[in-house]
Amino acid sequence: MDLSAFGVRATSGSLRDATGVALPHAWTPEGVVAGPASNGAQLLHLAVAFCVLNDTYREAERLGIALAGVVVEADGGFDEEWRTTGIEYAVTVDSTASPDELARLADVVDEVAEIPRAVRGGVSVSRRP
Repeated sequence: MDLSAFGVRATSGSLRDATGVALPHAWTPEGVVAGPASNGAQLLHLAVAFCVLNDTYREAERLGIALAGVVVEADGGFDEEWRTTGIEYAVTVDSTASPDELARLADVVDEVAEIPRAVRGGVSVSRRP
């Protein structure tokens, strides 16, 4: 996936980047390396990427699929008022699982990943007085 200035990567395991923001991760002992994370647009996209990465590991374990590494790239645009125009993500996995098993995993993750579900729902965000 070609990333814009708002695009991010969350990486782990055998596909873990050497540089970026290191984050602890329940599914991998060495944690996740993600980035960039220098503005709000990137942080929004990173929330999606990290959630999808985390849920990829969780659902792979549930389905009995071994993963050596995962990369999730997320990107999107904004209109003139800085409202998101949508977010896309792509997942790369290092696994010996069959293409059919990996396709099933991707479908399950897309269905259950909490942050993408919240964003798709068009949640309200408001400041407290």
